[in-house]
Amino acid sequence: MRYTQLGKTDLIVSRICFGCWQLSPRFWGQVSIDEWNAALRRAIDLGVNFIDTADAYGDGAAESALGNFIAREKCRDKLVIATKFLWNFEQAERFPDTRYEYILRECDASLRRLKTDYIDLYQIHAWDPLMRPDEVAAAFGKLKKEGKVRWFGVSNFNAAQMRMCLRYFNFECLQPLYNMLDRAVESDQLPFCLEHKIGVITYSSLAKGLLTGKYTAEQKFEDHRAVAPRFTGEEFKGILEKVQKLAPIAEKHGLSIAQFAVRWILTHPAVTAAIVGIKKPEHIESIVKAAEGILPVDDWHKGTQIMSG
Repeated sequence: MRYTQLGKTDLIVSRICFGCWQLSPRFWGQVSIDEWNAALRRAIDLGVNFIDTADAYGDGAAESALGNFIAREKCRDKLVIATKFLWNFEQAERFPDTRYEYILRECDASLRRLKTDYIDLYQIHAWDPLMRPDEVAAAFGKLKKEGKVRWFGVSNFNAAQMRMCLRYFNFECLQPLYNMLDRAVESDQLPFCLEHKIGVITYSSLAKGLLTGKYTAEQKFEDHRAVAPRFTGEEFKGILEKVQKLAPIAEKHGLSIAQFAVRWILTHPAVTAAIVGIKKPEHIESIVKAAEGILPVDDWHKGTQIMSG
């Protein structure tokens, strides 16, 4: 496993980040917690030290599962824990909430679920249209002073939103959607992060499984993907055909298609780490090789052209 500095922080993180969205039943159904625990244990054995979760994943379930694991394995000092807040789910209908009091209250709730007294990276999950940046700045200042949070980040922000926020408070990381199919951030957010030395951790790095190379046109999904256009009909078949064309380039580097897709992300100079959603030990075992290096420039572009064609 290779490691790198996250932005301007003192956090040294693995280039593969273990994501926890898969513990959100509303999207992924029921995942075996025993297999998930085994997968996380195997990830740590393989050198993964960076774990990303959120309070909204299963309305606290993912944080609780991670907290139980940390307490049982007594491994807090080995891990860099990132979590996120935004969605106020204290009532039936959740809504975005970045008010001062809510941030403080929800951070305390995350700390309890995670069974830790500090969070390494605390991120705003998405843009709040009613955000008052001075309130966020005050909350972040208090959490930092109290030692509850070491560093702050944002997720799903565009460059204009990040630029505005930097006038009020410091943050050291962006978590955007980025993979071989979703490249919009290359023209806006990623250059901004390079300019300001802001770390980048990508989510949906394998496009919810589309870039693994394991699906055929007959595949049927029983989770939220069942009604997603990319996973049905001609669009699904077209994507799968492109993905299979990556195989010769991947094989040239001794990589599977999935490993190639993640290494493609890690080759971008703005990217710190790629988040992968892991349900079973064999999933993490099959992906860590992606972090052993970066792609030659010509093969990065060849892969890009195949998926853009």
